[in-house]
Amino acid sequence: MTTELSKTEPILDFLLISNFNLSNLAALLSKDEESPTIRAATAPFGQVMQVLLEPEREPWTETTQGVVGWTSPESVSPSYKRLLGGEEADPEELMHEVDEFSNSLKAIPGHVKYIFVPSWVAGPFENRMGLLDMDLRHGVSLALMRMNVRLAEALQDDSRIFVLDAARWVAIHGERSFSQRLWYMSKTPFGLEFLKTAAAEFKAAVRALTGQTKKLLLVDLDETLWGGVVGDVGWQNLRLGGHDAIGEAFRDFQLSLRALKTRGTLLGVVSKNEENTALEALRLHPEMALRPDDFAGWRINWQNKAQTMVDLAAELNLEWQPWFFLDDNPVERARVREALADVLVPELPANPMEFKAALQQLRCFDTPVISSEDQTRTAMYVSERSRRVAQTQVSSLDQWLESLQMEVVAEPLHEVNLDRATQLLNKTNQMNLSTRRLTKEELWNWSRENGNWMLVFRVSDKFGDYGLVGIASFRLEAGSQTDARIVDFILSCRVMGRKVEETMLHVLAVSAKAVRAKFLYAEYLPTPRNQPCLAFLLRSGLTNRDGAAAFAWNLRQDYVKPSAVTLVFAASDGSVDRYGVQEASLLSHG
Repeated sequence: MTTELSKTEPILDFLLISNFNLSNLAALLSKDEESPTIRAATAPFGQVMQVLLEPEREPWTETTQGVVGWTSPESVSPSYKRLLGGEEADPEELMHEVDEFSNSLKAIPGHVKYIFVPSWVAGPFENRMGLLDMDLRHGVSLALMRMNVRLAEALQDDSRIFVLDAARWVAIHGERSFSQRLWYMSKTPFGLEFLKTAAAEFKAAVRALTGQTKKLLLVDLDETLWGGVVGDVGWQNLRLGGHDAIGEAFRDFQLSLRALKTRGTLLGVVSKNEENTALEALRLHPEMALRPDDFAGWRINWQNKAQTMVDLAAELNLEWQPWFFLDDNPVERARVREALADVLVPELPANPMEFKAALQQLRCFDTPVISSEDQTRTAMYVSERSRRVAQTQVSSLDQWLESLQMEVVAEPLHEVNLDRATQLLNKTNQMNLSTRRLTKEELWNWSRENGNWMLVFRVSDKFGDYGLVGIASFRLEAGSQTDARIVDFILSCRVMGRKVEETMLHVLAVSAKAVRAKFLYAEYLPTPRNQPCLAFLLRSGLTNRDGAAAFAWNLRQDYVKPSAVTLVFAASDGSVDRYGVQEASLLSHG
């Protein structure tokens, strides 16, 4: 299951901007071999505003992709500095100073994709004011709270910028977060272990933004999801909930797993058990926080767990996605690690009362946004189980597709669907023509340029709604008004092989013809994971040019829509037209 992805991973250049010395953080980021690979450089410390407001000068470069803007609150706000000196400060002036700093962060050049801003924290050596800590005009603690809230709110409209909660890092390390000795010796306020935590948080954030978040979390059952062996004691006697410390810990662990599911992580079960016995426990135990419909799928049998994991991931069309496996048994963990090197298998604490804390400390489930598709993703897989049952009741693929009553809605890219489209663009690997990655602003700006057109696709059938699962775009070639080149052709693995691909090509052909293009071209750019896209293009009916990489369609011919699919065009105002009425008005830009 290992891939060549790590060998081809690009190096991300980061610039660290601060009013204190961050050379230790730069070294930690640059030397850490865990993905993503970061090359960190520091701007001269103490020159925050000069660096932010002069992006055309050093240390900025054209290759700078990320920024960490880490400041102390007194360096940004003279009002806060006066509070530290025992003076009072005008609350409104304090907020104005935060707004000025926020605007300087937004001025960071547009080619920088990732901007991380740790929240402001108060050191243990600052003045204690006792009863005045929370006073509106004198309180340092209240001022810092209000400043952090204002900072987070002021930066919400720039999707490149993320405020990270540095107070949580302080909570982990306590007074050891800070070092008076390092401050006086090198103007470094933080201890090394604290900076290691910060570096790990920055890298986790980049993984989330580059589509490396773990999508599938597989769990064992006995002694992992509940206490006891259900085949021996029966579901009625499992330790789960109730007036029992261990049982309560198992239930809280389940609730934490359910919270991950709500945020878009798929849950699955891989367990050595009798399937009927295990499912009976999931359905009937009154303290069970997770029920069968909370899981995208399961493999409950007595076979090798590594192989059953591969089988389950293949069934879910997630065999190339990042997985995660939780099991209380160290032998099973070791076997899975040895057989499946790409699967993350952490050590679970020996005491189940520590399971919840261990899960919450993991940094592999971060996500920059939570879309409606994320919140309903598991329900989509539950519907998929019903589709598989229906497939066993027909004799051919065509009959099954006809029975699904599939509907594809094509609509322009607009503000309402932009977040989900950006997420899909940056996470999809298999059915992806070019695998380009863009920020929300970059995607929107590209779609608005003259000669570029971008469409998104929603899919549903009689069993349920898949949500927004496809993106397709094309541009008119420079110097030619007759050639349209497909730039993006992206489809979620959940609907691959159900004639959605052919429907998307039909819409592209109709759309390109509507702007008077004569030919539609596609160039396949290979990656370690997008072979399914090439396989589709080879069977799509497009003419294969120059070997396996280039494809074309003469728009004098109609690219026929599959009969099993009902196609709907939706305008940017939300109105829809049945197939054949408003193809040309579908385009998001022209």
